[in-house]
Amino acid sequence: MAALDLTGKQRRHLRALGHSLRVVAQVGKEGLTEGLVAAIDRALADHELVKVRVGEAAGIERHAAASELADRTDAAVAQVLGSTILLYRPDPEEPRIALP
Repeated sequence: MAALDLTGKQRRHLRALGHSLRVVAQVGKEGLTEGLVAAIDRALADHELVKVRVGEAAGIERHAAASELADRTDAAVAQVLGSTILLYRPDPEEPRIALP
């Protein structure tokens, strides 16, 4: 599956929607484990838009973590703000979030 390319307007829309979301996963000192990636993949399938926090002890830079998570889950990085990553992946059959 090809990586998603989001326009600035689409990113702004997703950031606004993501503002009220809670963090669904946290990258800990083990880094990006298979279990963590699988949990984020499931959350994306369920919700399309998820927040992930990169912990201080993660041992990976937040932008690198965002890129790797996006690659491994076929998602797009909507935002990296502080230690929080916002990932978006539309449902292939029935997208619930309408992008402008």
